[in-house]
Order: sequence, then structure tokens, then C-alpha cells
Amino acid sequence: MTRGEPHGGAASATDSASATDSARFLIVGPQGSGKGTQGVLVAEAFGVPSISTGDVFRENISKGTELGARVQAIVESGDLVPDELTCELVRDRLSQPDAARGFLLDGFPRNGTQLDDLAEFLESRGESLDAVIELSVPREESIARLRQRAIDQGRTDDTEEVIANRLAIYERETAPILDVYRDQGLVVQIDGVGSLDEVTERIFAALAGRGLSPIAEPNGGNGAAA
Repeated sequence: MTRGEPHGGAASATDSASATDSARFLIVGPQGSGKGTQGVLVAEAFGVPSISTGDVFRENISKGTELGARVQAIVESGDLVPDELTCELVRDRLSQPDAARGFLLDGFPRNGTQLDDLAEFLESRGESLDAVIELSVPREESIARLRQRAIDQGRTDDTEEVIANRLAIYERETAPILDVYRDQGLVVQIDGVGSLDEVTERIFAALAGRGLSPIAEPNGGNGAAA
């Protein structure tokens, strides 16, 4: 049986318990979708680490690792961290003990090269993804949220045009990746408009429908998703 698949019909308490033995998720969504916050809540509830490439870069740089030194040199030169190094860093992070039961990846993979590398890494370990959580937010809603955030933080350079361009890049990069995972039956599309708690409830209901039950109640809030 595929991990996370209930034994015919509704999952029993025993089935739900076994479904939490491991949990390997991706969370995908445009800027302003609230995926960072929701990703942390999902990861905490399933007892796995929430991992973003930015956090992995910063952690390795702060610890002075060999990989971190390579990232720092590239960033300081103004270049983008290449796929090969990004994938190496993610592989290293996913190999750490706290990710043995699973993980939630936020912001990775971003392109076909990274997608293939992740698939190869998981296959080499006899593992596979359980779900790809797609937070769906209309472009107008994302722009409104990001504009408000920019105003609140005093960032005058985040104009509507700049934000719209950023969203266009996200859409262009992410669509092919989602298509691959959708063909594999992994994507759960979530309406990302609503309060933090409402969106969180939708995510957990969708995961439960796939036989994936958390080991703890999510620590949500009452604010709007951002």
C-alpha cells in the first residue's frame, strides 16, 4: 500500500496513526499567499522540519560550512546560486536526522533541474513525496496583500508594477513544475483566500482526504493569510 493511503473507505484511528509515520510535502504559492506561515503550521503538526532554500543558505553561511562558504562567495559577487549547489545544499539538509521522518519544502524545487534532482535523491533513499500543497490566490489578491505589506514596512520601491512582474516570474517558473506533480496525482489545490485559520483548515481537510493525518493540532491564529 502507498504510504498515506487509507485501507478502503474512511481511515480508522489505527490507519491515521500509521499515516503519520512519515510525511514529505512541498508547499507552493505566489508571494503573498501565506505559504511561509502555512508551511510552518503544517510541518509542526506533522512533526517534520519546514525547510526553505533561503534558510538553508543562511544556516550554512552562519555555521561557516564548506557549502556555506561557497554560497557566500557567490552571493557577495552578486551572482545567483547555481542549481547544482542549491541541490547539494538541499540534499545535505534532507539527510539530517530531523528530516528522517519527512519534511516540508518551501521554495524548492523552482525549475525542472531541481525537480529532477529531488526525485533522484528521494528515489535513491526509497522515498517519495506524499503531497504538493498549492495555495491558489488570485493575482489581484496577491498584489493587494504585497502592496499593503510594502506600505506597512515602508518599502516604496515595491510598486504594483514591480510586484506584478515578480508574480509573472513565479507563474512562469512554477506552472511546469505543478504540471509534472499534477500528472503524478500529488497536487492538492487549496483556496488561499480567507483568514489564517480558514486556510489552515482547508489544507488539513485536503491532506486528511489523502489519508494524511497530523500528529498534533496546528497552532494557528485568527488573522488573515498574508
